[in-house]
Amino acid sequence: MIILLTGAISAAYAQAVKPLISVEKIDPQFSNIVSKTINARTIAQGFAWCEGPLWIESHKMLLFSDVKKNIIYKWTQAKGKEAYLTPAGYTGKTLRGGELGSNGLGLTLKGELVICQDGDRVVSIMNAPLQKPQAKFTKIATGFKGKKFDSPNDLAFAGNGDIYFTDPPYGLEKNINDPLKEAPYQGVYKIAKDGKITLLTDTLTRPNGIAIFPGGKTILIANSDPAKPYWYAYDLDKNGQLTHGRIFYNAKAATKTDEGMPDGLKIDKNGNVFASGPGGIWIFNKTGKLLGKIKINDLASNCSFSGDEKTLYVTSNHRVLMINLR
Repeated sequence: MIILLTGAISAAYAQAVKPLISVEKIDPQFSNIVSKTINARTIAQGFAWCEGPLWIESHKMLLFSDVKKNIIYKWTQAKGKEAYLTPAGYTGKTLRGGELGSNGLGLTLKGELVICQDGDRVVSIMNAPLQKPQAKFTKIATGFKGKKFDSPNDLAFAGNGDIYFTDPPYGLEKNINDPLKEAPYQGVYKIAKDGKITLLTDTLTRPNGIAIFPGGKTILIANSDPAKPYWYAYDLDKNGQLTHGRIFYNAKAATKTDEGMPDGLKIDKNGNVFASGPGGIWIFNKTGKLLGKIKINDLASNCSFSGDEKTLYVTSNHRVLMINLR
């Protein structure tokens, strides 16, 4: 008997029968990072679009954003998924749609929660202890030269306390054509430890994921533009400015066969890059050599390491995966 499945049913069936993950080894170095015993499971699901995973080792908890539902969730081994903070990204009273919630999350050197708030178009710090979250915020970046940001997306933290962030238009209801967009570009910015905001570049078309390599001398930025699906690398000078920009890797060919764009990314202590991109998580060494991929049967938006870097947490569309790397 042949059964024909159509529409949403066939898509759901295809995802159900396709393995959660598969591994594509491209270079022998891959085996030093991902073992043959790699395995994955879904630890939380039922989200509209999840992003910004942040593993907090001191509390053994994972925080992540449901960007469309305006909620930050918490996951722990003991209790599973719990609502952690709402509202998380939009505190206004006017009803609106789109990606209005929080996105990228991180911690200051003092252990404070930093939030990219798409709906409010700011970067803020939560004014409450991590273990007792409250929707009280201090805005640490609201705009540049009198113009509001589009929608701060992702964060990277320098060893001296400076914070770098990307500002694509995805949190605006009409994206690049939204009438509320004020800056004529998409920027990458730095919040200095003294509070000064600096525009680092306005040349990237869709800056998204961002991370700093160990040693603090190079920064990596994902560009999630179908016309320019690149990861860019820049050197950081003594003032934290971007210099010597170059394409770290061009994913154009892969976008023709796999869904997804360069998006969120993390860099391990050895300088290996784990980057969400077409088809799943791409793994590079620090020179930009592609070592392999962890193929995922749905769109991957971002990832975060456990404290020992043996586990990778991946936000993947409507769910969160735990991948035991080795």
